[in-house]
Amino acid sequence: MTYAHLASARVDVPASYAFGHLADGRRLGRWALGSMHLEPTGEPGVWRGVSLFDGSSTDVEIRTHADLGLIDFHLGPSGARVPRVSIRVSPGTDWGLPEESCLVAMTTWRANWMDDARWQQTQKTHELEALLFKAQIEADWKRG
Repeated sequence: MTYAHLASARVDVPASYAFGHLADGRRLGRWALGSMHLEPTGEPGVWRGVSLFDGSSTDVEIRTHADLGLIDFHLGPSGARVPRVSIRVSPGTDWGLPEESCLVAMTTWRANWMDDARWQQTQKTHELEALLFKAQIEADWKRG
């Protein structure tokens, strides 16, 4: 049984641009299928969205660590949030890629309450979300 899943993409924009895009709750609400249309809750750094799967609402607390290129997404109600998803943005130049590119890796942790079907859905969803955020970030970069 696996307890973590990684979905990644090469994104052809500077790392700082990708990081800002991925840490923005309104933009997150365009590609995160389990928490679409995120809106601020009034609690600093906390957003609420709606799942495309079942219509349930989800609270997401976005915590950024710019010096590490890391964004932690804590999910759940106040007092019970856990860092279920993390995104790491790494500059392309670190990997022999052009300066205007970066690697983005999204790690998801399996909660003990997830049965195999729910975990498979999460993995497939996050693989699709990596394609979505790549396309959206690159399109926004080109539009200027």
